[in-house]
Amino acid sequence: MDELNISGALLREMFYTGAALLEKEKSVIDALNVFPVPDGDTGTNMCMTMQSAVKELKGCQGDTVSDVASSISLGALKGARGNSGVILSQLFRGFAKAVKDKDTMDPKLLAEALRLGTEAAYKAVMRPKEGTMLTVSRMISDAVNKAYAEGASTLRLIETMLSSGALSLEMTPQLLPVLKEAGVVDSGGKGLLTIYRGFKMAVDGESVDDFAVELESAVQPPEDVLTLDDVEDIKVNAEDTADIKFGYCTEFFIIHLNDTFTELDLDKFRDALIELGDSVVVAHDVGYVKVHVHSDAPGRVLQLATMLGEINNVKIENMREQNRQIQENLKKNEKETAMVSVSAGDGIGDVFKDLGVTSLIEGGQTMNPSIDTILKSIRRANARNVFVLPNNSNIILAAQQAAKLSDRNVTVIPTKTIMQGISAAMAFNPDNSAEEIERDMTDAFKSVKSGSVTYAVRTTSFNGTGINEGDIIGLMDGEIVTVNGSVDGTSRELLRKMLEGHDEDAIVTIFYGNNMDEDNANALVAEMEKEFPHAEFIVQYGGQPLYYYYFSVE
Repeated sequence: MDELNISGALLREMFYTGAALLEKEKSVIDALNVFPVPDGDTGTNMCMTMQSAVKELKGCQGDTVSDVASSISLGALKGARGNSGVILSQLFRGFAKAVKDKDTMDPKLLAEALRLGTEAAYKAVMRPKEGTMLTVSRMISDAVNKAYAEGASTLRLIETMLSSGALSLEMTPQLLPVLKEAGVVDSGGKGLLTIYRGFKMAVDGESVDDFAVELESAVQPPEDVLTLDDVEDIKVNAEDTADIKFGYCTEFFIIHLNDTFTELDLDKFRDALIELGDSVVVAHDVGYVKVHVHSDAPGRVLQLATMLGEINNVKIENMREQNRQIQENLKKNEKETAMVSVSAGDGIGDVFKDLGVTSLIEGGQTMNPSIDTILKSIRRANARNVFVLPNNSNIILAAQQAAKLSDRNVTVIPTKTIMQGISAAMAFNPDNSAEEIERDMTDAFKSVKSGSVTYAVRTTSFNGTGINEGDIIGLMDGEIVTVNGSVDGTSRELLRKMLEGHDEDAIVTIFYGNNMDEDNANALVAEMEKEFPHAEFIVQYGGQPLYYYYFSVE
């Protein structure tokens, strides 16, 4: 074992086991997430990123460490969610760079992979903060490279990854005060160490059978599961898949099934289709089977189908030609400027649409869209200059990474709240130059005070304020400023703080969420008008989840 060199097959198992163990401990990692709001999503974001990586790896036919690492890097980038997911994808990007064109990995390559991964992750963060998973990654890399210089074997280096990772994780509260105050270690660092623990399990030959359920779910993220309802969307959005592997979309029914037909026959048919193409959908209902597949051999697909029954309503379309036509139409209809915005709630979405947002991305504090999702929205905007409103501090980094990958001129307006996003969108003037638009939108969102009212999902503390699970918390510009036992009490106190210094008239906009109603919002306004008679209050339906209210003061 001391002479271990990591093969492509072993590296594959290392990532599978790392993903499975991360899935198993996701809730523990979520529970550590207390900054900036105790919302608990780091484990979830890292898991979804690893899920996308594992899915990509499942389709990798190569058996070298280069093949495996490249697939992991690509998959993680496509599915990266939240800051932790983006950072993780960059760690894997550097890892893949180190082993490019290599069959196996020796101690030197392992040390180099960790070093380049850490460098890529730090480069991806504009202002790296110590006490996070970046710190954990850097300290692991430093320890491993020191051990390699002293002649350590591959196995010893992997053991060093765990020991140095545990030590660095324990140090994170000393480097990041908010962690110390809450009495927790960094959640992202914990997630990274969990993945590396999975690596060690695979090296030791420990079975992943205990994690079979989690691993199976990991290779099919919910947003990527293909259903019959998606078939039309695939054709409409063919511009997102310009590199078409299989050229013919084949769709039909199998009717009058053979008298001897069984579910086993259907399973064999599915397996055969998978060998012939991808995007396979085989739905069995009483008396018929609906089939959809992308393949370069539609004739063979139909031939196999006739062995089960009669085929009907056959439709074969050349997706490459469709793609050419779509690209031509898109080019003809390309706009000069467009906005893309993250939104939460149908009412909020309607406001953004009314303000001229071309493409909406459903997301928020606990549902961070992936880089790939943002990139697709940028493409759908179909403009030479695209302005992206992340509207959440945990989405900004993913948006910036998407901007770098896009072939359009993409500007990320770093809005951290929905209300900042609305203010920025109101300042959008498509007749101005890109530079003028960026300036106006940035000035606009910086001039607005934004607030939100939500609840704490666990007991913690923030800036000396004790927070119990279920407490109603009020945030102003992303910072917790008030804690109360009631929505009404927290809302009134938050508005008072937001209106401090507004001696003259102020415009207060209130969006109520899907867990409130207009009567609640109007009652709140009636109370606040007594205290601030010169302020103008505007109430609108937002429909946002998790947040009782969004406020803005201008």
